[in-house]
Amino acid sequence: MATIIVITYIGQKLNEGKTKQIFELVDQPGLVLVQSKDQITAGNAVRKDQMEGKAAIANKTTSCVFKLLQESGIKTAFVKQHSDTAFIATHCEMIPIEWVCRRVATGSFLKRNPGVKEGYRFTPLKMEMFFKDDANNDPQWSEEQLLESKFCLAGLTISQCEVDIMNRSTVAIFEILEKAWATQNCTLVDMKIEFGVNVKTQEIVLADVIDNDSWRLWPAGDRSQQKDKQVYRDLKEVTPEAMQMVKRNFEWVSERVKLLLEPQASGRVVVLMGSTSDMAHCEKIRKACTSYGIMCILRVTSAHKGPDETLRIKAEYEGDGVPTVFVAVAGRSNGLGPVMSGNTAYPVINCPPLTPDWGAQDVWSSLRMPSGLGCSTVLSPDAAAQFAAQIFGLTDHLVWCKLRASMLNTWVSLKLADKKLQACSL
Repeated sequence: MATIIVITYIGQKLNEGKTKQIFELVDQPGLVLVQSKDQITAGNAVRKDQMEGKAAIANKTTSCVFKLLQESGIKTAFVKQHSDTAFIATHCEMIPIEWVCRRVATGSFLKRNPGVKEGYRFTPLKMEMFFKDDANNDPQWSEEQLLESKFCLAGLTISQCEVDIMNRSTVAIFEILEKAWATQNCTLVDMKIEFGVNVKTQEIVLADVIDNDSWRLWPAGDRSQQKDKQVYRDLKEVTPEAMQMVKRNFEWVSERVKLLLEPQASGRVVVLMGSTSDMAHCEKIRKACTSYGIMCILRVTSAHKGPDETLRIKAEYEGDGVPTVFVAVAGRSNGLGPVMSGNTAYPVINCPPLTPDWGAQDVWSSLRMPSGLGCSTVLSPDAAAQFAAQIFGLTDHLVWCKLRASMLNTWVSLKLADKKLQACSL
């Protein structure tokens, strides 16, 4: 169930930027209200105008983007949308750095790197950092400058570990949104994000906002169709007609961003077990599939004792057009996997429940397949589900995003474990 947050009193203003205000929530310690404004700016507010309705558009965009990232598994400050123009977030002390991730060379990068042609594609992604300092036009910083600043926020000193986590997280966040926007035939050209330190947990999380001010979006990869704030930056003259055009672009993005939360294809995993004695093993597969948002169905059939029924069940899931991965769970002599693999064009994964006494002998019935069979063998139930998710991730961006966030979270947990161990060793 969704968390219900009742706000009875909005407290003092904690901070105000060019496009938003932050208020404390007196009756909800540790949470803040992020209120968007109708103002649109460019060039560190050298140009600024009011765009009626922008607050609602920006809030809608940010809320959808953060929901996508959270459902994928990215840790963010976002809690829930509060109103048309505001959302609730965990209270963070913000790290004064804009992390910029680029897939395509354009904009200020070209000015700072003469000789690079617009459209140059960065593989891997290009990372840059900019210190938030309006008076000096947000100068570009090196990693060394950030480390030497020794920022201490909410009791956490920003060291190499935290810089590495933000760097790695920025790449993952960009790739998730890039994958999502590709479903709408839009190229995510570049993006800026900010991180904060949760005042309660001292955890680094994605914070601030991600809206149409935060990125460049080129439908069909065509800059002339750009839908982001660059259209406003490029205006030679700000007229009511021009502002309406800018607003239409922002509205276009806020409508399309909702579609990023919708799966592109629905698939399922069908687990075939030779006996109900393997139920605990199969439940682990189902639980792991659920974590990726994949439907998982458990069936009981024996390829040795009832091959006709096994093939009937197979045909049942081949006949409705739903993409399916079969997982064969059979110990001793595994006939399920080979029989399924030899009679279906769908992927088949062997995941035998090996026992300590006969496992070394039994596994060969899953590994040594007759010629012409392509089923793989994965011993761990969690890993079998992950393999199935990787197959579905080729066509379903939401599954892919969960896999990508899981990779990041595993890496971060190892990084933090190492930091903790090093601290104990000193």
